[in-house]
Amino acid sequence: MELRQVRYFIAVAEELHFGRAAERLHIVQPTVSQQIQRLERELGLKLFDRTTRTVTLTAAGHAFLTHAHALLQAERSANEAMAAFRAEQESTLRLGTSTGLGLRLDAVLTALTERAPQLLVELVSAPQAARLQQVRDGELDAAFVRGTDLAPRTDGTDHHSPDLELLPLWCDALVAALPAGHPLAAQPNVTLADLADLPLRITPRDSNPLLVGTVIDACRAAGFEPVMGAAFTTDQDTLAAIATGRPSWTVYYASQAEIQPAPRIAFRPFAAPAPAVRTYLAVRPAPPSRRLAALLDACSR
Repeated sequence: MELRQVRYFIAVAEELHFGRAAERLHIVQPTVSQQIQRLERELGLKLFDRTTRTVTLTAAGHAFLTHAHALLQAERSANEAMAAFRAEQESTLRLGTSTGLGLRLDAVLTALTERAPQLLVELVSAPQAARLQQVRDGELDAAFVRGTDLAPRTDGTDHHSPDLELLPLWCDALVAALPAGHPLAAQPNVTLADLADLPLRITPRDSNPLLVGTVIDACRAAGFEPVMGAAFTTDQDTLAAIATGRPSWTVYYASQAEIQPAPRIAFRPFAAPAPAVRTYLAVRPAPPSRRLAALLDACSR
């Protein structure tokens, strides 16, 4: 059974005339007659009594008419539901986020609200590789990612593939997190060499290879191999241990440090050359949708 056959049946049932039904449907009469006959064959019932002068509904036709209206109402309901779903998708920006964006993320979202106040934003947190794959698959409109030396994909290809584009946004400077009572905290900035004798508390390399590699390379460029302390666990526990335990240090993105509640910790910028990591927006290489265009404009601000 085809929905067009149901529509043709309702038109004939209401007009009780094949010619007028055809005019109403903007098709030729033989097409209406053929489709009604096919519908009757499928149902195994005669829906109309036809004479040279009249067309009337049979008992089966009367019974089927109620169901025919229900079928078309179900079609309308389905179309309306999908239209609403489509409108919601078109008005929702699905954005993958990265840890440590801090005030950067707030600034982008504020600019986005000014640019497109009707747009809803759904923030998705996931590992970087997962975020990139979700952008490829269309599950995310875009995702913030850090670093140009992105880890290889599990299929052996790299992230700089034709199905993904990385748009450079900004460089995030790293800052040192020190005990507030340490002598170095009294200085406006610190040099990496000043930290050579203090244990570095940082996440394991396999958890964040870009950050760990950036910090260790910067230390080596400053002439020392960092003394590795206990691994960074959570913000609360690690900063509490740095503030109250044996003097040690860690690093934060500057934009994250600005909003990190840690009264017993001093965040100090590094003297030049300060280690930094570039942030990119990962998108699919296609003309941007209106919601993505609004995000790109917000990021440029």
